[in-house]
Amino acid sequence: MRTYSLVLACLAALVGLVLAAPQARAVEAVRVTLDSQAIDLTPAIERYRSDGDLIQISTAPGKDGIVRRIAVKARETGARPDWMVFALTNDTDEQIDRLLVAPHFRLVGSGVVWPDLGGSRIAAITASQGIRPERDESPDADQFVITLDPGTTVTFVAELRTPNVPQVYLWDQDAYRKKATGLTLYKGIIIGIAGLLALFLTIVFVVKGAIIFPAAAALAWAVLAYACIDFGFFQRIFPVTEAAERIYRASAEAVLGATLLVFLFAYLNLARWHVRYSHVALIWLLFLAGLVGLAVIDPPVAAGVARISVATVAGVGLLLIVYLAIHNGYDRAILLIPTWLLLLAWVVAAGFAITGQLHNDLVQPALIGGLVLIVMLIGFTVLQHAFAGGGIGNSLVSDTERRALALTGAGDVVFDWDVPGDRVFAGPEIEGQLGLKRGALEGPQASWLSLLHPFDVERYSAALDTVIEERRGRISQDFRLRSAAGPYYWFRLKARPVIGTDGEVVRIVGTIADVTEAKIAEERLLHDAVHDNLTGLPNRELFNDRLDAAIALASQDPRLKPTLFVVDIDRFKQVNDAIGLSAGDSILLTLSRRLNRLLRPQDTLARIAGDEFAVILLSERDPDRIIAFADSIRRAITTPITYADREIFLTPSIGVALHEAGAVVKREDVVKNAELAMINGKRQGGDRIEVYRPTMRSDRGERMMLESDLRRALERNEIKVLFQPIVRLEDRTVAGFETVLRWDHPRLGRVVPQVFLPIAEESGLIVNLGVFALERTAAELAAWQQALVVEPPIFASVNLSSRQLLRHDLLHDVKTVLARTGVVPGSLKLELTEALVMENPEYAAQMLARIHELGAGLCLDDFGTGYSALTYMQRFPFDTIKIDQSFVRQMANGRSGILRSIVRMAQELGLEIVAEGAESEADALALAEIGCDYAQGFAFGEPMSILQARQLVGAAPEAA
Repeated sequence: MRTYSLVLACLAALVGLVLAAPQARAVEAVRVTLDSQAIDLTPAIERYRSDGDLIQISTAPGKDGIVRRIAVKARETGARPDWMVFALTNDTDEQIDRLLVAPHFRLVGSGVVWPDLGGSRIAAITASQGIRPERDESPDADQFVITLDPGTTVTFVAELRTPNVPQVYLWDQDAYRKKATGLTLYKGIIIGIAGLLALFLTIVFVVKGAIIFPAAAALAWAVLAYACIDFGFFQRIFPVTEAAERIYRASAEAVLGATLLVFLFAYLNLARWHVRYSHVALIWLLFLAGLVGLAVIDPPVAAGVARISVATVAGVGLLLIVYLAIHNGYDRAILLIPTWLLLLAWVVAAGFAITGQLHNDLVQPALIGGLVLIVMLIGFTVLQHAFAGGGIGNSLVSDTERRALALTGAGDVVFDWDVPGDRVFAGPEIEGQLGLKRGALEGPQASWLSLLHPFDVERYSAALDTVIEERRGRISQDFRLRSAAGPYYWFRLKARPVIGTDGEVVRIVGTIADVTEAKIAEERLLHDAVHDNLTGLPNRELFNDRLDAAIALASQDPRLKPTLFVVDIDRFKQVNDAIGLSAGDSILLTLSRRLNRLLRPQDTLARIAGDEFAVILLSERDPDRIIAFADSIRRAITTPITYADREIFLTPSIGVALHEAGAVVKREDVVKNAELAMINGKRQGGDRIEVYRPTMRSDRGERMMLESDLRRALERNEIKVLFQPIVRLEDRTVAGFETVLRWDHPRLGRVVPQVFLPIAEESGLIVNLGVFALERTAAELAAWQQALVVEPPIFASVNLSSRQLLRHDLLHDVKTVLARTGVVPGSLKLELTEALVMENPEYAAQMLARIHELGAGLCLDDFGTGYSALTYMQRFPFDTIKIDQSFVRQMANGRSGILRSIVRMAQELGLEIVAEGAESEADALALAEIGCDYAQGFAFGEPMSILQARQLVGAAPEAA
């Protein structure tokens, strides 16, 4: 009883084990005939995954129709392999032996992303009946010998090493052997061609140093390595593990993509077109180099990225090649188009293969062969550049060849004159440049003379004749040849004679070079040396030369009476300051054109300084017509010039130096006479025509003497400070003084300001005089204010000149004087004329604001005589205005409307008003009536000394 119970327990355990194993339905058998050489079993295979190391399979039904079940256990206990099941039927009367082949690697269907890089597919095969399949060792595939007994149906269960089995074929052993032999021969040929191509390109690289040759050689070596790994040639020489083989395969694909990119960059010389091409290629190359390292860690990922990169290089490369060929006409790009189109077709075919759309067994070796063919075409394209130079790039050349190359590089043309035969040969380049017919310059030497410039014929013939007669020497001759269109071109002939055995010249051989551009540049330099760059008029050098010539001709021909005009534009510096230097240049150019239209061919207009012109007039001799010509110059300059929607009005000062008949004069004297006349006109206010008189030279000498004495006047205490009273009209008390300067010259006596102040202004001495007046006035004002305590405090005014206002040191001077003397703020007033302020209103506004901040008062002098704008007046921090005496004089004639308007405007602006020119008590009463605050003039006293001013204000003399 116990024995029976034990048997039942064992049966129950066996049933439970069987039920726990994966179940599979019966498979359909594939019929195998005696004449079938190859059967693709891939569609008939059924694949299974198991949860354990045992699988149960329902076999294909046999002849009796019975479906049996078999259980197959994995080779390793506890393993969970994948399984492959197929069934074969032999309905013949003979035993059939076949070879089951499962390739380790198959490009077809391997995939783009995470591709299948191969490996052993089948670990073992179990047959449901009959002879057990035996493994046939092969490095390229899993091969098993399968034997089918007559009339049997056998189900085979294969334990897999990898989940993917891309292809399973059942081959007749003889047919498979023949196929393997044929493919081996094909693979050997492809590898041999690729190896020879790589070796040849490497040799070319060694001979040639250009970068395209190592790039092409590297691409060839990469293709060779890829073919050796794909065909299994590398694995046979160097046996490796399956894991290492996958690394090599992924690395080969990454290197192929990198070398393809390097070749494209080097061949097209992309760095030449744009620096960004270099950056993109370098980043891409570093990325592909990183793929080689990634292949060691994860070969499928590296291979997938490499395949995408190859396709990208092919597509982007084609676009780049077409662009360079069409838009730039790049010859290299044009030559590469057919090869790259073939490469793109190869990439498309490879894409169809790896995605499984092309699945023929011959696709994979055909693609490798196509890749080698593409590299061969690339090699041929590169070789065109290798030998385009005729093999002389780095090879040795003879001295004659070297001279010929140098002549070609220099661009010169050969000149050869066969003297006895009188036949000249010149390169066709000159004929093409001159637009002449072919052979027009070949022939007798006389044919050249008809094309030479008339001025060059004699020099050219004399140079050749001299060499022939002397039988030695060298020719270096510049001459002009006339083109078919008319213009002449400059050429330079460098030649030497060739002496024959008889001692005579048989040839003259040399070169001809086009030097037209150099001659034009030389002529331009000569022109610029004697002409003004802005206007193109003669400069002072050419002007002096022409004036010397005119004086010399006048000394020989009494009919000639050259007249010199010196024209200076009044206040042109203010124009430049107001509207800018570029506008000033435009105005000068306009004036030069206007003046040039007034001249005749024999006259000369020159620009001899910034805004100074000179005219040598030869076309007029009558003095009245000469003066009329000077007036036409003045009218041409005073005509308004429109610039940027504004009209600019200019006036000239014109000095005229007439010709002195019979007198021996020098050019320097004539120029000095005209300049003296011009300066005399400018001194009188400008916009004048002054004819030179001998007395002007003496005036000039006296002026220079005064300037010299004025420089020492301050040191000798000759400059005196006088004070003119300013009276408050309300109570007739002295409110302040205006400072005036007088010069007590030791020889000339007292010199009025109208004489020495213009000299001081021109020489720059006005700055020292202004500082002197400012210091003396502030010191005296401080003494008055200490002696007299009145409200409002007494004030004093000091005039400023334009040179003082433009000096940045003015602020320092004012600050120092105020700090040293301690006068009441606002009581020391600086007077500026309206015209002075408006010369540069922006700068004046800034300077006056800073002066006002220091504590000085500001007074606008001569108000109403200038051209100021009221908008500007509101910006200036004046606290006092002085009405010009001309308006006071008009008041005596009953015309006081303008004066009343000025007073009313000043009152509205909160300004104190001082009227100048009060000559009588009636003037003072009238001014007080219309609202003036203060007045000055002879009615209240003339300028007085310091002592008189102290007595007038009631300050004790000790106050000083």
